[in-house]
Amino acid sequence: MYIYINGNFVRQEEARISPLDHGFLYGLGVFETFRVYNRHPFLLDDHLERLNGSLKALNIHAAFSREDIVKILEGLFEKNGFRHAYIRLNVSAGNGGVGLQTEPYSEPNLIVFSKPLPAAAGMTEKEAVILNLQRNTPEGTERLKSHHYMNNVFAKRELGGRMDAEGVFLTKEGFLSEGIVSNLFWYKEGVLFTPAVGTGILNGVTRRFIMSLAEKNGVEMREGFYKLEDVEAAEEIFFTNSIQEIIPVTIFNGTDFPGKAGRFVGNMHGFYQVHRESLWSRNDINGGVARE
Repeated sequence: MYIYINGNFVRQEEARISPLDHGFLYGLGVFETFRVYNRHPFLLDDHLERLNGSLKALNIHAAFSREDIVKILEGLFEKNGFRHAYIRLNVSAGNGGVGLQTEPYSEPNLIVFSKPLPAAAGMTEKEAVILNLQRNTPEGTERLKSHHYMNNVFAKRELGGRMDAEGVFLTKEGFLSEGIVSNLFWYKEGVLFTPAVGTGILNGVTRRFIMSLAEKNGVEMREGFYKLEDVEAAEEIFFTNSIQEIIPVTIFNGTDFPGKAGRFVGNMHGFYQVHRESLWSRNDINGGVARE
């Protein structure tokens, strides 16, 4: 398997970075994961918008355009022979001395990983399990998709090896926040709800896409601070992330829900299918169909 690292395509077992990389020493790095459908990187512009904003917040002097990343992806597709793929685009601060640095980082390490995925199929249902571990607070003003992933690792260990479930974090105040690797939504009486960014969640790219889809299709959207009882009265519940897309919930904290049989989640998945081989940004949605 080939990966891209700093201008070169190399076999992944041959890739090297310095132990002085501050992404390794201090967690100063960010990443994006997204799917490629038939060689189209879905919502790439939105992923790069978040990535470039995060790099600025970390004082890493780099920014990447659609053209930059598409060229890299085309090289990976040719090397690895993929049409449908999982992509992880990783940028770490680059080398520094041992010790905290306040100066900007001007030579970051860019690594792009890929692995094959099957062509997209139907939705996969999961049970939502409330975690005992609380969601930690962001290191800065808003959570970045950064190398600081220990809270998620501990949560995954608490959930265990279950593939049919997703863990749900609560904040220390008892508010719902997000899944271990997903954002949370629920639908009730014509309104779509999701926890606010102020609960410490990652503002997911797929989260924002679903919110845009809902609003473009006349669905009222509410973000806020919610407790367990707010969700238990819902009609439908689902998770979102960029790899698993929309994940309908069949059981939430012991209560049954319709899963993929839900009408709303079915409609959202239908819109997702329409867009995933062509859309570059949520800003290009025009109702159920993307603008040309």
